[in-house]
Amino acid sequence: MTPKSKSQLPPLPQIEILLYWVLSFASHLYSFYQLHRFSKEHESGLAREFQLEKGLHKGFKRDSSDFEWNFWTEWAKRSLLWTLIGHGVISRLTRIFFPKCRVPALVIYGLVAASSVLGIKGVGVLLLHLGLSFAVAQLQKPTLSWACNLLLLSTLHIQALQDIQRSWYNTEEEYYLLLFSVAVSGLRFISFSLDHCWSPSDRSRVMQLGWLLSYTFYHPFFYNGPIITYREYTKQMQRSAEGSDREESTLCYLLLRSVRIVLWWCLAEYMIHVMYMHSIQSNETYIEILPPWALGGLALALVQFFYVKYLVLFGLPSMLATLDNLVPPKLPQCVSIMYSFTGMWRHFDAGLYRWLIRYIYVPLGGSRYGPFYKMLSTGLAFGFVCLWHGGHDYLQYWALMNWAGILVENGLKSLFASSFVHSIVEQTFSAVMQRRCIALLSAFSTAMLILSNLIFLGGIHVGRIFWKRVFIQGWSTIAPPVIGFLYCFAQIGLEWTSHPP
Repeated sequence: MTPKSKSQLPPLPQIEILLYWVLSFASHLYSFYQLHRFSKEHESGLAREFQLEKGLHKGFKRDSSDFEWNFWTEWAKRSLLWTLIGHGVISRLTRIFFPKCRVPALVIYGLVAASSVLGIKGVGVLLLHLGLSFAVAQLQKPTLSWACNLLLLSTLHIQALQDIQRSWYNTEEEYYLLLFSVAVSGLRFISFSLDHCWSPSDRSRVMQLGWLLSYTFYHPFFYNGPIITYREYTKQMQRSAEGSDREESTLCYLLLRSVRIVLWWCLAEYMIHVMYMHSIQSNETYIEILPPWALGGLALALVQFFYVKYLVLFGLPSMLATLDNLVPPKLPQCVSIMYSFTGMWRHFDAGLYRWLIRYIYVPLGGSRYGPFYKMLSTGLAFGFVCLWHGGHDYLQYWALMNWAGILVENGLKSLFASSFVHSIVEQTFSAVMQRRCIALLSAFSTAMLILSNLIFLGGIHVGRIFWKRVFIQGWSTIAPPVIGFLYCFAQIGLEWTSHPP
């Protein structure tokens, strides 16, 4: 029994919705509190094993075990924050004084900013990939373009090339920045190539190359995204800025969004000061001895931190892109109101989702040619995401779980949409009871969704221990309240999507 359209979902009594909100908030806060207590009780052991850093506030230590957050925070302090501000200044000045030179100026700035961090050799690798992808795209054969770009992405995993590229830099972090830049740019090259194959541009090749350089080296999106397609980027960069250049509205937007980003950053830092979830997840012994409420707190803290982290990582680039008159993908939706695999993919990284739909799912048939093609298209999309992230064993489990989750959800949706089953449901359950049944099924889906995300964030060992402790050992003691609270989360999610604020 899967959700009807958003407008068809029947409203629940207000007192019932209030109860779900109270239980959801209370369960989050209490589980976080229990995880905090466990973190403080084992602080000395965690500090010895994982070298907790000195905290920003006296009496607190900082868990710096999350590589991605630590990596981007350090690079922001060193250079990225300043080059992003520089992009905003250049964009504003050229728009006011030299509007016709704005795109070329941003291309030059993007190349200079990238060279200042990646070096000439690092940018040279990107330009080599860009040139090869551009040349093959001129043949207008999608299969050949796919083969070329997949081969270019595969060079990230060739050990000999890795060793050469590492030798260009003094630190491992500089090499990783090149790695991330090449990986994200690979998606842009595929986007340009396929858009050109499907709808060849009437521009000269020099103009096409110029737009590809602009698309690739657009500085706010260069290192980490979010992803926007080539077609949308060029269309939006060329459109007129009617009514969007009023200084009052621009300044107000800039201030409000900057405050929000700072608050998100503060929340992320607060979480890793009061809960050492990343250090705890790295040690199987700690996960095994966590009390049940703290175990739930660990799961919630890991996925919530991931959400807040990407509000920051995507928030600043999206703000600058909006000031440039682009329409960036929506920021991630709160994971606590995600109640399905489909919703998670659609609303967490909206840019990547649209990219996968446009360049993999739809060209392979999608839902147009029946269930088999839909299953195949979805599977290959997840296979690509797995390989793009590195193809490690834990990513394979994660991709398989997401594929299976979406197949099950689509299967249930088709089953309950059939006339026979639909008539039985309509006769047996009231509209309100149908919604409660939807939420109950969504609670089980959410449990598997959280489990898959734990594997993605922490590895196979984290997912295995959670599965064992919650659903094997705790099937009669831990699993029922977990499903009960996830039922509350699902009801909040259904209410949120039905009546967005």
